[in-house]
Amino acid sequence: MATLTVRIPDDKHERLKALASHKNISINKLMEELSTQALAEFDSEVRFMAFASTGNKDKGLKILNKLDKHFGS
Repeated sequence: MATLTVRIPDDKHERLKALASHKNISINKLMEELSTQALAEFDSEVRFMAFASTGNKDKGLKILNKLDKHFGS
């Protein structure tokens, strides 16, 4: 396991400590959870972009237009 030192403003550090306390976890565990969430979001975006690059834009827009008409947007 690696150690990471991060410099953040004192007020943000206090808020993170309060959040960790509210969740009854350590600030280390909170940072692990937040980094896991950020990586999952990034991985989802990368997968979406890879999938989208193989798709057909016109077909996708046609489907979105059909959904808009159906749901009244």
